[in-house]
Amino acid sequence: MGAASHADDPQTPPPPAAPDVAQILRANYLSLALLIAKRLLIATVLVAIPVAADRLLELDSPFVMVFTVAGVGVLVLTVHRLIYGIRVSQCARVLRTYPLEFHPRVLKKRERWTQYGNVFEVRVTTRGQHGAPLMLAVNAAGRRRWPEGAEEGVWLAGDLPFGGVMVVRGGKGMFFLKPADWDKTARKREEAGAERLAQAQQAKLTHRTKRAVMMRPGA
Repeated sequence: MGAASHADDPQTPPPPAAPDVAQILRANYLSLALLIAKRLLIATVLVAIPVAADRLLELDSPFVMVFTVAGVGVLVLTVHRLIYGIRVSQCARVLRTYPLEFHPRVLKKRERWTQYGNVFEVRVTTRGQHGAPLMLAVNAAGRRRWPEGAEEGVWLAGDLPFGGVMVVRGGKGMFFLKPADWDKTARKREEAGAERLAQAQQAKLTHRTKRAVMMRPGA
């Protein structure tokens, strides 16, 4: 994946300064920790309600146990999100392998709600290049919302036929990317040179992402 050329087009403004990778990862690890802590707190409170009702109010009702069931449900979903929906570590591997390159435009085609998080279909375009593949994007820290400011340009690390990482300007929104149609982009991967293939292997982007990990049926 080559960087877009700005020197040949005097009307094209230079890209903004690249964000610091360490700060990007730190912000997303913190966001992940806060998300998990919030969910664990909710689960703990729900489980504690029947105990408190029994000891303080001497309220012994089967309906109170609904809170316990809800608390356990939140805990189970939290574990699922932690296992399948969190991509910070994998994004870190990609960011250690590829440099960040600025792309002035990203188009969000649609989004899908899943149990493990929202999956966005996006197209990241490069000035002067055509045929950018449609990508699936998953928020690395487990959040569901599409970040503000993404339409103004994003930073990309990776090789689109294999996958990569998209960082929104400001460095707080980070997404793991894989081709939406892995088989359709197979020819581009086969045509990649030895250097590109070695980089993709180092970043562990050379295999189709499993359905449970990508959080979308059929991925």
